[in-house]
Amino acid sequence: MSDSIKLVIAGLGLVGKRHADAIVKEDNIDLIAIVDPSEGAVNYSNKNNLPIYPSLEDMFLKELPDGVILATPTPMHAEHAMYCLNKKCPIMIEKPIATSSEEARALVEASEHFEIPVLVGHHRRHNPIIQKAREIILSGEIGEIRAIHATCWFYKSDDYFEIAPWRKQKGAGPISVNLVHDIDLIRHLCGQVESVQAQCSPSIRGFENEDLAAALLKFENGAIGTITVSDSIVAPWSWEMTSKENPIYPSTSESCHVIGGTHGSLSIPDLTVWTHKEERDWWKPITSASASYEPADPLQNQLRHFVNVVKNNEEPLVSGREGLRTLQVIEAIQKSALTQQAVKVETLEGIRCY
Repeated sequence: MSDSIKLVIAGLGLVGKRHADAIVKEDNIDLIAIVDPSEGAVNYSNKNNLPIYPSLEDMFLKELPDGVILATPTPMHAEHAMYCLNKKCPIMIEKPIATSSEEARALVEASEHFEIPVLVGHHRRHNPIIQKAREIILSGEIGEIRAIHATCWFYKSDDYFEIAPWRKQKGAGPISVNLVHDIDLIRHLCGQVESVQAQCSPSIRGFENEDLAAALLKFENGAIGTITVSDSIVAPWSWEMTSKENPIYPSTSESCHVIGGTHGSLSIPDLTVWTHKEERDWWKPITSASASYEPADPLQNQLRHFVNVVKNNEEPLVSGREGLRTLQVIEAIQKSALTQQAVKVETLEGIRCY
């Protein structure tokens, strides 16, 4: 037990419970406490014989965690993360890293100042599907990337919004809640986004936020990307319904991301590579082959990675800097949709972080 890493989860909602379930599966990780004032969290802690605290302040008075997983609502991320950093405690913070790039930048700078690692919960990077896709791209098999298209369409039930009313508020629409994952994957696989042009439509359910958006992405390497998101469309084309990553979602055999290169194209998550085996010519036969990979739970992989970072055995795969960069693309999309103008994505010169 002396070698076990002691973790605390702050926020025991949908994602927080998944983190708790992941910790139970690991022999060298102990969940020592919950931070959440809700009745549901109290019932969970009582059932599992765990200490529970209404705030991080109360928790740090009694506990000495090796790390904290922040799965609280997005508007609380910056405050909670900064409190943990001031306590010199490593954190894994759910996406998006904060509600604004200003908040995220402050976290990155604090992480640098205190030399405390910040990981951002873009867990899909830990999926073997994405790891294999990146391997294919880096191998040069599909050549130079020229175009990317991503679809993120699904229908969220009314209950999803009633359970957590903050999801109806401005800034909590599918651009920041869902598209942020796809943008992070696109950046990870295809490079930095230079500028965006976007459109969005107001919620047909009457909420404060959007429920439909589309963006044109210009990459620093010259590639062009298109991406659409909606939480009010009945469709099979989303990561949740195609990757088989989380069993709570019904799976389909579709793909939701397509990456086109000068020597071939790659669809994800089915990992099908399309190429001309001989001469590259649209009049010549084109063939397909699916890459193999060993399935694994990315949330479990992310948890193990966090532990290794806490132990100083690994560098963060999705650092605070990476979370900030992804958030800056999201903000550019939101700004472009509002102004109806192309928006250049802010850069990060002058910041060094884990």
